[in-house]
Amino acid sequence: MATGGLNLPPSVVARKAKMEENEPQKMSREDWRKEKELEEMRKAGTAPAMKDEEGRDINPHIPQYIMQAPWYFGAEAATLKHQRQQPEKLKELSLLGKLFKKGVIEGSVATKYRKGACENCGALTHKKKDCVERPRKVGAKFSGDNFGPDEHIVPILEHDFNGKRDRWNGYDPDDHQRIHEEWARIEEAKRMLKEEKLDASFKAREGEEQEGRAHNSEDEDKYADDVDMPGQKFETKQRITVRNLRIREDTAKYLYNLDPNSAFYDPKTRSMRQNPFEKTSHDQSEVQFTGDNFVRFSGDAHEFSTKQVFAWDAYESGTDVHLQADPTKLELLSKEVDKRKDTFKTTAKDSILAKYGGEEHLEAPSKQLLLAQTENYVEYSRHGTVIKGQEKGAVRSKYEEDVYNNNHTSVWGSHWKEGRWGYKCCHSIVKEAYCTGEAGKVAAQNMLMIENQDHAGSEEEEEEEAPKSLQEVSGERSYVFDVYTLYIGCHGLHQDSPMSGDLYAFH
Repeated sequence: MATGGLNLPPSVVARKAKMEENEPQKMSREDWRKEKELEEMRKAGTAPAMKDEEGRDINPHIPQYIMQAPWYFGAEAATLKHQRQQPEKLKELSLLGKLFKKGVIEGSVATKYRKGACENCGALTHKKKDCVERPRKVGAKFSGDNFGPDEHIVPILEHDFNGKRDRWNGYDPDDHQRIHEEWARIEEAKRMLKEEKLDASFKAREGEEQEGRAHNSEDEDKYADDVDMPGQKFETKQRITVRNLRIREDTAKYLYNLDPNSAFYDPKTRSMRQNPFEKTSHDQSEVQFTGDNFVRFSGDAHEFSTKQVFAWDAYESGTDVHLQADPTKLELLSKEVDKRKDTFKTTAKDSILAKYGGEEHLEAPSKQLLLAQTENYVEYSRHGTVIKGQEKGAVRSKYEEDVYNNNHTSVWGSHWKEGRWGYKCCHSIVKEAYCTGEAGKVAAQNMLMIENQDHAGSEEEEEEEAPKSLQEVSGERSYVFDVYTLYIGCHGLHQDSPMSGDLYAFH
């Protein structure tokens, strides 16, 4: 039961007893009952909770042995301060962002050895065993010269869990600004040096090129040569890259084929080099995407990439040329460079031949004609048939194809007539027959006509036979029965015997 009673020290209790006229009275049963009811009301939430010395609510469900402070704590009101961490036991942590200097102290360096300094370099901030400088043959203590500068003493800071893992703790932003300014000065110097080189090259090529540029100044403004398009001006010191972005309405490459064993998709570069429909039943001419390699190596892509590389090389050499802005100029320049290369090769070849000779060896026939030998390996049997080498192409089926037997000019099965196969060259329907050419076709045609006439005649005869009457049919049956009876009588058989039944069935 949590009560608001205080656990006072004996000295405080005695001092209060002296101050009061009457002795402290014991709590009556009625007071005890009222205090217990108040506690139950606080637990039920119908009465306000007890307050501590700081005005904060005390949970009424806390047991008494936790809420009541020990007598030596000296609490004069209800409190839970004795359950919290005491301020005298808390560590004083350093604040984040506290800056401190590191490195060597800039300024004058000592010229005389000081007592307690490093015997190796002469710095006063560390000892010889902690010195990171190369061990000298004669230390600064005995040589008296070449003293090292003192370092800043880094303070020992106490940080919490996050402070120990803060990578930017103790970093001075001014250092980054100094580095940025230094690199900006370097880039500015490089730009000025490049401008001087371009000015010198332009002055060397004055005259006709400058007149052409003045004449085509309007075209240059129209095509906007000075605008750097991403991926067109390629510099080794300053690389401009563009990510492989796609429109939101387009289908992602990895959604064309959901089979995990299909073409590999690289999420970093967003590229799928292989065809995702390669091992599927889709028609390759109807699919929307066939892989990045198809786009890269089909059509004029190779020539376009060659021209782009040529534009980059020309820009590196100092010629301001652009593939999209001025393709005609780039094409003419490329043709001129190729022509100069061919001319240089021809000139070098002629000069070598003029100096050393041997032109007749360049016009010699091939080695196959000179030596009647080739590198093709062919192995023959003792009968002259080819065993290995000069192999035929792979057959398309297990049956022999394009085989012409018995002087035929077409294969068996090339002719079909009246449900029978034959040769198309002679219309013969006998497989092992010799070819008769056009005469065979005429004979086959005549034979077919005769067969058709015979068939028509037999049909007419069947139609001419008149149908028999019922009397004629019954007369034929009675004749058969009489012959059967006569046969039984001659052989002495009974009509009920099994032999007679078989004979009747036979007849």
